[in-house]
Amino acid sequence: MSQSRETLKQRLLQQARQRRQDRPDESQTPSPAGPGVDERFTRFDRHPGYQQLKMMREGGQRLGIPDPFFKVHEGTAGATTTIAGRERLNFASYNYLSLAHHPRVVQAGIDALNRYGSSVSASRPVSGERPIHQALERSLADTYEVEEAVVFVSGHATNVSTLGYLLGPKDLLLHDEYIHNSTVVGAQLSGARRMSFSHNDPEALDALLARHRHQFERVLVVIEGLYSMDGDAPDLGRFVEIKSRHQAWLMVDEAHSFAVLGERGLGLREHCNVPSTDVDIWMGTLSKTMSGCGGYIAGCRELIEMLRYFAPGFLYSVGMPAQVAGPSLAALAVMKDEPERLHRLHAISGYFLEQAKARGFDVGDSIGVAVVPIIVGSSVLAAGLSDALLSHDINVQPILHPAVPEKSARLRFFLNCDHTRLQVDHVLNALETEWQARTQ
Repeated sequence: MSQSRETLKQRLLQQARQRRQDRPDESQTPSPAGPGVDERFTRFDRHPGYQQLKMMREGGQRLGIPDPFFKVHEGTAGATTTIAGRERLNFASYNYLSLAHHPRVVQAGIDALNRYGSSVSASRPVSGERPIHQALERSLADTYEVEEAVVFVSGHATNVSTLGYLLGPKDLLLHDEYIHNSTVVGAQLSGARRMSFSHNDPEALDALLARHRHQFERVLVVIEGLYSMDGDAPDLGRFVEIKSRHQAWLMVDEAHSFAVLGERGLGLREHCNVPSTDVDIWMGTLSKTMSGCGGYIAGCRELIEMLRYFAPGFLYSVGMPAQVAGPSLAALAVMKDEPERLHRLHAISGYFLEQAKARGFDVGDSIGVAVVPIIVGSSVLAAGLSDALLSHDINVQPILHPAVPEKSARLRFFLNCDHTRLQVDHVLNALETEWQARTQ
């Protein structure tokens, strides 16, 4: 009996050892999802962002509306462009003064590429500094009539890095409710308290500052020079008065207003007749009229020196390629040498606004300089009209919910100095026809 029990015990121990050998070593090969982890948190196709994208695409397919994004332009995008082998009227690019294909601008890029190569191969503080960087920054500072300027390799990163560095948890950032995403992300990175005020409403800002200024150390107000969704501009003088009275900084994002607003293209300050030094931080991008890529900050020497040495997006990023800096430097010069380009832009933009209003289109509060929206009130209608206009060889992008409220879905027209009145008439006639076909 004792021998039988011993034999049984040995058999059970052997079976247990065999089971351990057959079972994976959990300390070495854990379950991919981990114990009890829902696959929604381990798979990209279950991510809410991908699910939203999938739903949008499926909705477009059911309605017979192709994806309006990522159209391939097969050459320079100016007043016209080539898409799918066909020339189209183009109202979807920021090349406002047609400088991206100007011979002087293109040649400047070629010359810089030949002289400095395709990359500066290091961050500028380390060994990426080139004379062309300094020339571009000097030209920007002189144009703004401020002490210094610094250029970043990304326009979005310019705001993110500048705001993320300058502000901290004891500070407050106040911004227009329509401000660009880069300002919001910069505020989040900084840890500062963030509040928005009603669009282009100085009184709303004044009330917020009166209520909250004493609770914070540094306070920064951020507005835009020309709002790219609506084509309207703020009253800069009023914002300057308010920020001065409450001892706050004011930052103006001139991504769309520099080289567009004002008789000489000097931006919002010229448009509103306000001295440049009344604004603490000027920001802009080089990817619109400046025909390059990246962004810049212009202001007092102390501000710029801090950003050069401490802003992460500058300090830890490779320097701007010379063939990107060169065209922007040339575009600044051409803008000043050929003022008729700006005058043509103002004239054709005003004509577009006037004719759109005459046909009863809702253009919102656009001032009719470079950017004119036509608000249609439905994302489905906006996407459908954009696709229909492409069949007329007209390229214009729809702006859909959630980028704007559903009732504010729109077609957004970017004007170019080379557009003609005949082209504008053709576009508005085609839009009128297609809209009536979808709403009657």
